[in-house]
Amino acid sequence: MCSGYLVEVNGEYVVFDHGFGAHHRLLELGIRATQVSHAFFSHHHYDHIGDYPRLLLTRWDQGAGTVPELEVYGPPGLHLITQRLIADDGVFGLDLISRTQNQASIDVFRARGGEGERARPQPVVHELERDELVRQANWTVRVAEVNHFAPHLTSFGYRLDADGHSFVYSGDTGPSRALATLAKDCDVLVHMCHYMTGTALSKTFAAFTMGHIELAELAQSASVRNLVLSHVTAQFDRPGMRERVIREVCEIFKGNVFFGEDLMEIPFTSPAASRLD
Repeated sequence: MCSGYLVEVNGEYVVFDHGFGAHHRLLELGIRATQVSHAFFSHHHYDHIGDYPRLLLTRWDQGAGTVPELEVYGPPGLHLITQRLIADDGVFGLDLISRTQNQASIDVFRARGGEGERARPQPVVHELERDELVRQANWTVRVAEVNHFAPHLTSFGYRLDADGHSFVYSGDTGPSRALATLAKDCDVLVHMCHYMTGTALSKTFAAFTMGHIELAELAQSASVRNLVLSHVTAQFDRPGMRERVIREVCEIFKGNVFFGEDLMEIPFTSPAASRLD
């Protein structure tokens, strides 16, 4: 599936990107849309935002006015994208008009616990700036602008801190000083590992996406504890090549390495062997 990451923090569920297929994986984890309180988007490529409408509308529909509005964060353009989804003349405008005005839908709304008239979804959208800090009661998220498809897109990486633990998500980026600073001493870094170093298609490609050696160097210099290789391509996502990439990364990076897979659970602490029986 496309990019989508879930962090459980103090009983809250926060998603970082929600590309096509990510919502399906969320359901496979047993997490309902109504349990997600906040969503952070790194940039506006479809493989990172494709399932945003599914999360937004499913949460609104099944929440039936009983859950707070979804808090949504991302680069400039997020307001426009959201309105083009839910305005009267938006992609889902006719759907929302029918669901808020047709008696059959109102019956479902009330059966699910809703009262009074059925209001339209009104997500709380925050367009972020570089170096911004988002403060919540139990966690914070810091923003860093990263190198991906500028000037056509603004792209962000994020660092979540809570209870002495830290999770950093690169979004999509090539080598980035801002991301390296953001990741300093973090517990978990989930980072794009898009191609094998030395095979970049152009200098621009190498600037906007990350090779495996450059990623290993970044993680080592930042003293990352657990590194997750993600957003990999078919170039090396096959038997033997995966192991080669991990070996070459580990020649440079001395922390723990995970080759990311769908539904993989990453601990904030170091991995440990299970009982031998």
